[in-house]
Amino acid sequence: MTKKRTISTLENSSKEYHKLSIQVSLNGLSFCVLDTIGNKIVVSENLDFGNELSPFDLQKKTKELFAAHQITDFSFSEVTVIHKNNLFGLVPKALFDEKELANYLKFNTKILANDHLEFDEIESYDMVNVYVPFVNINNYIYDLFGEFEFMHNATILIQTLLNTHTNGNEPVCYVHVSPKQMEITVLSHKKLLFYNSFQYTSKEDFIYYLLFSLEQLKLDTETTKLRLFGAVEEDDEIYSICFQYIQHISIFVTSSGHDHLEDVAKDSIDFTILNSL
Repeated sequence: MTKKRTISTLENSSKEYHKLSIQVSLNGLSFCVLDTIGNKIVVSENLDFGNELSPFDLQKKTKELFAAHQITDFSFSEVTVIHKNNLFGLVPKALFDEKELANYLKFNTKILANDHLEFDEIESYDMVNVYVPFVNINNYIYDLFGEFEFMHNATILIQTLLNTHTNGNEPVCYVHVSPKQMEITVLSHKKLLFYNSFQYTSKEDFIYYLLFSLEQLKLDTETTKLRLFGAVEEDDEIYSICFQYIQHISIFVTSSGHDHLEDVAKDSIDFTILNSL
């Protein structure tokens, strides 16, 4: 069970049976509201900004989106915020010290002296994800809804893939595709061999990061299974260029605890959002 970082309030008013999950990044944001009684998505949205915004403009876009869908008119039983960025680092739990968060990130991530650092425990697999959340977004959500939970998107992605991975002893490379961002996860023996997130602007960038990662892991492109999911289809350029270099490639059909939701609703919602509900 993943320990979620939580912001709480002393006040506890009555809540309706709705869950809000929102994912924020500088490149885009998405959210959905789940009616837990009917187990159906009431409202959802997925926005790609087209370019990278500042944290201030990200908050502005979030306010505009909430206003457009009248999100503040809802009363929620649970609110979850997912922070998606490259400001993170995975640490073995045996080596983790909560007092050393900055030291885990400073060598491979650009952090500022006033950055607020957080961490998620992936307890079942003895890992800790240290990251920089969007503090202004957390403060905004707290002002609107009071108590809520937040975590990094890598925490949900890794946890979900580890829990559902059933390909035995052979390494499998999962790539979650988003506009301008790819997340590579390699699993074997129910263990995490590799996880990293890369920003790309072209299909050539995409295949470069993928092949470089496989090369560093000494994985053969003729035997390693590649599973693509997210914003990718068999007839698009990302799949086509991967097909040129990887012999065993397929679209990964994801699953979650809400598999009986309408397919139209599930297909329009980000993997991490759906698995945070």
